[in-house]
Amino acid sequence: MTKEKKTPNAELKRLISELKTKSIKEGKTFWKKIAKDLEKSNKNWRKVNLSRIALYTKPKDIIVVPGKVLGNGDLSHEVIVFAWKFSQQAKEKIKKMKGKALSLRDLLNSKYKTSEVKIIG
Repeated sequence: MTKEKKTPNAELKRLISELKTKSIKEGKTFWKKIAKDLEKSNKNWRKVNLSRIALYTKPKDIIVVPGKVLGNGDLSHEVIVFAWKFSQQAKEKIKKMKGKALSLRDLLNSKYKTSEVKIIG
């Protein structure tokens, strides 16, 4: 009996491809680093709790989590967080502090410079 493979998420594959293309176009390894993390098995993705985000950020910081943001812990300041996935609790806590929980696709289309963004995980 063979084990059935799950079909990879088509949206994720497109995003990884766009990240790599942007990396080549802009000559920045920032985008390639995010793409490389997302190519891993989702068991090996970065999973970051809000407590870690609170510990390593200042108010109004812009951060990227190439994986999932979890709601454990409290956030004491406003941050903008880009990630592939968010737990519902994490989204609520970020919004409660007037922050933003946005997708990685939003980051690709944003006006932020890569020098302004921190990768956490």
